[in-house]
Amino acid sequence: MAQIHNLGFPRIGAKRELKFALEAYWAGNSDLPTLLATGENLRRAHWQRQAQLNWVPVGDFAWYDQVLSLSATLGVIPARAGFTPGQPVDLDTIFRVARGRAQKDCCAANAASEMTKWFDTNYHYLVPEFEANQQFRLSYRQIIDETREARAQGRNAKPVIIGPLTYLWLGKCTEPATDKLSLLENLLPVYRQLLQELHDAGAQWVQIDEPILSLDLPIEWAQAFEPCYHKLQIRGLNQLVANYFGSLGNNLSVALQLPVAGLHIDAVRGAEDINRLLDRLSPHKVLSVGIINGRNIWRTDLNAALERLVPIAERLGDRLWLAPSCSLLHVPVDLAAETALPEDVKPWLAFAQQKLEELALLARALREPANPEVQAALAENRAQRALRQQSPRINQRAVHTRVARLGDHNALRPTAFKERIKIQQQTFTLPPLPTTTIGSFPQTAEIRRARRLYKAQELSERDYTALMQQEIKHAIRVQEEIGLDVLVHGEAERNDMVEYFGEQLEGFVFTQCGWVQSYGSRCVKPPIIVGDVARAQPITVEWARYAQSLTNKPVKGMLTGPVTILCWSFVRDDQPRSTTAQQIALAIRDEVQDLEAAGIGIIQIDEPALREGLPLRKKDWPHYLAWATHAFRVCCAEVADHTQIHTHMCYAEFNDIMEAITALDADVITIETSRSKMELLDAFNHFAYPNHIGPGVYDIHSPNVPNQGWIEGLITRAAEKIPAQNLWINPDCGLKTRGWPETKAALTVMVQAAKSLRKKLEGAAA
Repeated sequence: MAQIHNLGFPRIGAKRELKFALEAYWAGNSDLPTLLATGENLRRAHWQRQAQLNWVPVGDFAWYDQVLSLSATLGVIPARAGFTPGQPVDLDTIFRVARGRAQKDCCAANAASEMTKWFDTNYHYLVPEFEANQQFRLSYRQIIDETREARAQGRNAKPVIIGPLTYLWLGKCTEPATDKLSLLENLLPVYRQLLQELHDAGAQWVQIDEPILSLDLPIEWAQAFEPCYHKLQIRGLNQLVANYFGSLGNNLSVALQLPVAGLHIDAVRGAEDINRLLDRLSPHKVLSVGIINGRNIWRTDLNAALERLVPIAERLGDRLWLAPSCSLLHVPVDLAAETALPEDVKPWLAFAQQKLEELALLARALREPANPEVQAALAENRAQRALRQQSPRINQRAVHTRVARLGDHNALRPTAFKERIKIQQQTFTLPPLPTTTIGSFPQTAEIRRARRLYKAQELSERDYTALMQQEIKHAIRVQEEIGLDVLVHGEAERNDMVEYFGEQLEGFVFTQCGWVQSYGSRCVKPPIIVGDVARAQPITVEWARYAQSLTNKPVKGMLTGPVTILCWSFVRDDQPRSTTAQQIALAIRDEVQDLEAAGIGIIQIDEPALREGLPLRKKDWPHYLAWATHAFRVCCAEVADHTQIHTHMCYAEFNDIMEAITALDADVITIETSRSKMELLDAFNHFAYPNHIGPGVYDIHSPNVPNQGWIEGLITRAAEKIPAQNLWINPDCGLKTRGWPETKAALTVMVQAAKSLRKKLEGAAA
């Protein structure tokens, strides 16, 4: 009957072993053999965790990012990283592409490659950079070596690679006029070479991920699939083309016509594909059904899943494969490590390990439907779902009533921006090109230790507050010395911009070890929204009030917006996401009003996930953008005209949502633009964005300290696209991951650049 496999396993490690090994190596506190040994141990452990599978994924392990690993494999490495075409790519070269440098003081710094979101997830990938005459060569052999490694350990290895069309789609051309699709002809021979070497390493099946089949593809891209895969045939190597993150939609025929041995579909987000495929699937092809949600942490309704699978199994027999909907990269490793979750909630959840156990149970239920153990497991699953539906956590009448009363009038500021900004300029008297930061300052070992002791009740609330106030005072003094115009309190008390707010709101629960990779060594521990959301008491007001008492300069109140809290949490699946967003918005609205009452005149409500949450299909955009922008406006609609609302957005393509960004009606928006060298501002220029904007002028994800000329060049470039009187000057993002020395140095350069350009503006005006 059905075989079971996995599209990918979390690579960071249950205890974040890879994170700590990478950071030790980058800091020069560890050597390459130690790092490589950590990777080998993790792969061995992860393959052992997946021992119950018929096919174990190989190549899902990456030292930084799977797209960057493929770029290295194909020799697509920028020359600035010190790479000579035709030479093998080494690990330090990969790190220079990702971070701008490898180990501390071991090489000259260079600009890191642009980073952006992996489809509509909170995972980030490094954007491939293609030259007009891009040459591809097999230059990095990690996936080939790991296939042999897995085979030597007795595993049925299924290498996983990103498909050629998806890879090209995800990249960018250094010369804008270049057609990425035109590079396919040069790319395919190297893919064939890679596939042949995987076959020679012992692979019988290879998984080729083509998630762009979930997008609205231009016709020339859709038409490229069939001839492309005809050229990729390797005798003796079966190919499983995997689509995920949505339905095939109008690409269904494209997928069916592919000359491959099998197809994988996302039966969670694209359930409608199943029946359409069954009626047209070749009698020789495998159908892999992604029946387990690979992107959320709720237990599967196994009885409902089984009901769907039985007729499919009857038609396909052993041509039915079962899998998660997508790679399990997006969920934590193992629920068994959690000892502090509420007793009623833990049985509702499934992490990567438990999802594989669910797969095994479904396969067994298809094979042995009358087995008493199987029936007992299905009965227990049914009982837990009933308990969840009846839980008082998800039946808060006061919250439901408040949401029901929300209307459009609750989400509009009464005065237009062009009038508000005049009042705000009189209130704050800021210079041209005002300087600020995005919010957070370095989270030192002392801060993390104090938070850890306080959480363990080994540090009193009084002592903890005193320590955090000391850190806030330090941050304020540093900012005043540097000469920033609008200050922040530094967020010393916050573990994470979403987790911190979730801890203060009703309706959330938290894990101890629920880490998920965001990019490189950066991990997040998403909160779990289990019930109705409400704010019981003020969250940030006293910290902001204290910071403002230390300076005459304005200090921003720092909040996370409702859409970002939604997108960066594991969200309940028993009501529309829009409803949960409205609940969060009302809680943030209460906080905004309390900050304003406490004398905080500038309030930043970060929405870095607004673009990330955009559905993959354009037909679904209007509904999402309507409720997402409404939720943001609910947060700040009732503030006075003199209160200035800021928001921040991370790496994303903004062209498609400019109307929605304008609809937010934030007085100032700050965005990440330095890695793209201000290219992202084209969207704001073409749309004639009316409000103020702060394009990031240096990359905080790299340890490099920018020079003044570089920053002045970026600001000058920004001023060619946006009126100078509308520009703010700030880093790309928050500074929590950086150290104080580089933070001070970089911000000092940034302020000097702003002052230099102010003089030039004054001279031009005179």
